[in-house]
Amino acid sequence: MKPAPFEYAAPRDLDEALDVLAEHGDDARVLAGGQSLVRMMNARQVSPAVVVDINRVRGLDALGVTNDNGSSTLSLGALVRQRTSELSGDVAAHAPLLAEAGAQVAHAPVRARGTVVGSVAFADPSAELPAALLALDGLVKVRSRAAERTVAADDFFTGPFRTSLAPDEMVVGVEVPVTAGRSGSAFVELTRRQGDLPVCGAAAVVGLGDDGRVAQARVALCGAHQRPVRLPAVESAVVGADDPSAFTEAAARAADGLDPIPSCHGSADFRRHLARVLTARALRTAVARATSPKETTHA
Repeated sequence: MKPAPFEYAAPRDLDEALDVLAEHGDDARVLAGGQSLVRMMNARQVSPAVVVDINRVRGLDALGVTNDNGSSTLSLGALVRQRTSELSGDVAAHAPLLAEAGAQVAHAPVRARGTVVGSVAFADPSAELPAALLALDGLVKVRSRAAERTVAADDFFTGPFRTSLAPDEMVVGVEVPVTAGRSGSAFVELTRRQGDLPVCGAAAVVGLGDDGRVAQARVALCGAHQRPVRLPAVESAVVGADDPSAFTEAAARAADGLDPIPSCHGSADFRRHLARVLTARALRTAVARATSPKETTHA
């Protein structure tokens, strides 16, 4: 199939793009990588009246680390391609979870065009990058013609393919706080075939104290709920742990309160089972990497 007729806007700067969104609201869709939007338009799953192509907007492809009052932040603009993030030295050094999750998205040609922010804004509950942003305690930078705001990732995702964005707003970037100290992360997933969306995936970030025990933890899932979701019960249970059996016990709580979307690829019960198994695996791997930075094997 082909898309329904639409108007095409190609703004040269951000203000122009925001003017179009302010004028057309829900009738407009932003195009960055187009890996999801174009497919859905061709299938007539969405039929926007106006497509706002932001690829010519200057400054939205910035990626780098900034320092302010002793704290560091990794920032990625709305046009940073997934492949660029995956291969970035800054991302590898300061948010390796984002690179690891990104490397598991679809296939390299898709990642060469798709954007990190586009995946976040699309809010597919099964997608890897929104879950990784949650586990990294990331922030979403939002702009409209009238104002700008910063939204915690956990507040940004509201349901399947739904976010807290207003019709006249667009995501202009994401930010990840850079943490110091002994830390490790891991992203693990189960897919039916390489390149498919995961049936379930788990992202974990841990920090170790001087005694080698877990001092802090953040865990998020994709494919296991109506939206990418944090697991505060697991995070609390794993603090103070220092052996693999404790991680398995903490991960047993991973399915509490989950409401997975069942499909032919996995029932709700199967996804809850995977949530527990993959959470334990991600935690063990993250702790192993924090203990020995050269550790790369998924336990």
